[in-house]
Amino acid sequence: MYLIRGINNINLFNSRFPNEDIVATIGNFDGLHLGHQDILEQMKQTNLKTMVIFTEPHAKEFFAESLGQDSEKPPRIFPWKEKVRALRSFGVNFGFFLHFNKQLRSMTPEVFIEEVLSNLNIRRLKIGDDFRFGVNREGDFSLLKDWGDKNNVLVENTNTFKIDDERVSSTRIRQAILRNDFEEAKRLLGKAYTYSGKVVYGQQLGRQLGIPTANIWLPKNKLPISGVYIVKVRLEGKDLGGIANMGIRPTVGGQSPVLEVHILNFSEEIYGKSLEVEFLEKVREEKKFDNLDLLKEQINNDISAAKQYFV
Repeated sequence: MYLIRGINNINLFNSRFPNEDIVATIGNFDGLHLGHQDILEQMKQTNLKTMVIFTEPHAKEFFAESLGQDSEKPPRIFPWKEKVRALRSFGVNFGFFLHFNKQLRSMTPEVFIEEVLSNLNIRRLKIGDDFRFGVNREGDFSLLKDWGDKNNVLVENTNTFKIDDERVSSTRIRQAILRNDFEEAKRLLGKAYTYSGKVVYGQQLGRQLGIPTANIWLPKNKLPISGVYIVKVRLEGKDLGGIANMGIRPTVGGQSPVLEVHILNFSEEIYGKSLEVEFLEKVREEKKFDNLDLLKEQINNDISAAKQYFV
């Protein structure tokens, strides 16, 4: 998948792909759930090159950060690099990453159409009839339809994809994860909820406690997981059981979220290797202990619960 990084790279894209007729869609595509997959399948059936246009960060993240309200940022199903990887694996031809900043926020719908959509060789545009864009969300489906009619672009409404007579959405999946209903999240995503990342060096606290853990790099994006979980770890094609903690580690004065995974019955060095962590069941919330001995005792109890789960 070719990734266009911002409006300034449209001309470069057009020089590299001058004669490609495109079917495009616009959205956050967080999670690439079954609703998103349905849209992409519809796009593939057109025999045009497929393009997904998305913003980074999400608009709500931008506004929360600009107001100094990081706690108000909505959690991500997965960060943008995972999104790009998922779109690529689904066979999308082109991704268009628009940086959501003050310039994009203040852009009128007409300017967005002129500077972005009209500069791409779009022949079909699939969009929800509730889609809003531009400053104050003034742009809508009707405006895009009018633009399409004048420029020989077929602007189509994406059909709502439902399960149990309810729309499949990223919000619905986040809510399922937040209430620890991973089976529901799996049903809506079409696959298990996972997080992937490279093993990095941490404080080596696990080794000091005799319970080694793999620390996985986290993005600055807020994720919808917090606490201690029984997990399945995928390493180099093998599935291994484990227990994971997502949190700031208050007992040792931690400040930033860390994902630590203890793999059951495993002692290999795996720094720099990629792990895929599938969350299966929440064990408890993270808590602060009075000393390391109490923390170690609790971790051993968590490990026992994980071992029992996999029996």
